Amino acid sequence: MELQITGQNIDILPSLRRYIERKLGKLSRHLPNIMESKVEVLEEKTKSPEQRFVVQVTVNSSGTLLRGEERGQDLFTAIDKVAEVMERQIEHYKGKLYDKGRGISLARSEFSEEAEPAPPAKKVVKVKRFAIKPMPIDEALEQMELLGHDFFLFLNAETEEVNLLYRRKDGNYGLIEPELG
Repeated sequence: MELQITGQNIDILPSLRRYIERKLGKLSRHLPNIMESKVEVLEEKTKSPEQRFVVQVTVNSSGTLLRGEERGQDLFTAIDKVAEVMERQIEHYKGKLYDKGRGISLARSEFSEEAEPAPPAKKVVKVKRFAIKPMPIDEALEQMELLGHDFFLFLNAETEEVNLLYRRKDGNYGLIEPELG
């Protein structure tokens, strides 16, 4: 694991560098495929001495980015806090991998003696069929509004393809035109 340590408004002394490497080097034990970690240490001019030192950590694990930021009255406290945050994030990430069936969560096996049953697989519980007729986009928009739906599936009269019209969060509309890939 490559560990990049940078300082902003502060000098990174060798003793501080060793402390960071010792605390954050343990992360690779929890998640072995960490490619690189970036640690940024900042000293801010704040009124509150408890918030003066900031440590930000970004971990790149095969394209997945995990990030943590903590503040403290001294650097060592902030480093300890951010190391705990990163460990929790890694365990949460590993739990997601376990739930998706792409990996084995070592964290779960440490805490439970018996194997947990796998969550039930998601499945289609309802199939709805309806006839679609060719219509222009304007008519499809009116139909969607009359039905009070957020989306409307129709056969576009101009292109003779199935399109999906949907209402966007900003109140406007979107149109999905499928392409064969």
